[in-house]
Amino acid sequence: MESTRLLLVRHGETAWNADGRLQGHLDIALNDVGRAQARRLAAALADEREPIDIIYSSDLARALQTAQAVADATGAPLIATRALRERDFGAFQGRSFAAIEAELPDEAERWRRRDPDWAPPGAGESLLQFKERITHAVCALAAKNIGRHVAMFTHGGVLDVLYRAATGLGLQDARTWRLDNAAINRLLWTPDGGLTLVGWADSFHLEDEARDERFT
Repeated sequence: MESTRLLLVRHGETAWNADGRLQGHLDIALNDVGRAQARRLAAALADEREPIDIIYSSDLARALQTAQAVADATGAPLIATRALRERDFGAFQGRSFAAIEAELPDEAERWRRRDPDWAPPGAGESLLQFKERITHAVCALAAKNIGRHVAMFTHGGVLDVLYRAATGLGLQDARTWRLDNAAINRLLWTPDGGLTLVGWADSFHLEDEARDERFT
């Protein structure tokens, strides 16, 4: 059966990851740890048994900087796209969950419960809107590159949605999988079967210092 091999990577660490602040569509660059993670990732992917044919990246700096390191190491062409951006958190962007919970406890509770229809104030995306945007974009890119090995550099929330899509889990199911910065995740896409899980959260190329956001 024809298929597309997908290699998915969350961007390297940023200062806001370390501080637990929501980034969403705000354009935050990698910090020193994130740049080191990108270099280690690039070295690992340069030795991939199956070379990467093409790289797609969110156009936000933290993802694009991570992708560029891999493009430089592998020689694969790199295309930036808004379609792979993180969820838009509206007025919550730039703030920590603790601050949001203290000021807007009802909104924070709906977020914590992963209410699929709830959207952050300030024209943020609901989980249902976000899921639709991401699954449509990734499946369209996979269909465009049938038979190829495609790398995508994106964000924690995006990877969460894709894991759920590949495993049949719902948007409100408790998360038991990791979304580490600069770890390697693998899915397979087929025209008939959609997305399926191949491997997840491979971080052999990284050290332990990467810190993760509590909520994505």
